[in-house]
This record gives sequence, structure tokens and C-alpha cells, in this order.
Amino acid sequence: MSSTTLFANAGARVLRSRRLMRAPVWIYKARAGALFGSRLLMLEHIGRKSGAPRFVVLEVVGHPSPNTYVVASGFGRKAQWFRNIAANPRVRVYAGSHAPRPATARVLDQQEADRTLTAYVSRHRKAWDQMRPVLEETLGVAITETNTPLPMVELRLD
Repeated sequence: MSSTTLFANAGARVLRSRRLMRAPVWIYKARAGALFGSRLLMLEHIGRKSGAPRFVVLEVVGHPSPNTYVVASGFGRKAQWFRNIAANPRVRVYAGSHAPRPATARVLDQQEADRTLTAYVSRHRKAWDQMRPVLEETLGVAITETNTPLPMVELRLD
């Protein structure tokens, strides 16, 4: 087994670790999200079955304007947060240590997602080279910049 495969398997296990993935939520709730810089944000969404507020920290893959962020679903369309925003696109975005802002979520079409990924890869090649095998492991499919299976969501602040 190659070192890339071992890294991808280990990375996918970390992403599936609920405890590890939930830790940044408490940092954002303490209004200390600036510790993560501008590459992460916390999304508050409503559970489609429970109606309860839910939280997830996501990497920003695009920030085309001051009031717009783009995030990707590393677990594809089956991710709970993705399914929740499909049911109710009204969300709140926590960026840095600012107070949460209401926003509307919109799933990007394939062309928009491909353009966003291409731009992200050009800005963050080293991070992409490390993260790509992990994402391919979680999605179970190869990712290309011309036809990404990575669903992307635009968050437009109100």
C-alpha cells in the first residue's frame, strides 16, 4: 500500500470522527473563529427532521465577494448539512470572530463547481494535493477539475 493511500485512509477516518470534527464548533461559538483564519467558516443550519439548529465547520473554497462564500461537501450529497440546506436554504454564517450573519444557501451547478474548484486548486495547490486523495476516499470516486463530484454551495449573506 502506498504512502498516499495510507494518508488518504487515515485522513478519511479523521473526517469521519465526529468528536474531532465537532471541536472547532465550540471555538466558533466562543467567538474565537478568527483563530482559523479566512479559510474556514461555521455554518448554522436547521435539521430537516428535528427542526433543531445544527452546526458544521467547513473550508471556504471561494470568496468571490465580501458577502459571498463558497464551501464544498467533502462527503458529497449525503452529508447531513448538505441535505439540511437542501430542505431549508436559510442559514447563518459565522466567519472569523464576527457575529453570525443570516444567509441563503444555493447549490452550484456543475459548471460553477468546476470553475470554483479550478480556481481553488490554482490558489492552494499544496493543500489540494494533500486533500484530494482524502476527499476521493470519502467520496469513493476520482475528482477532476473539469468534472468534480464535489458538491459546492454558495452562501450569500443577507
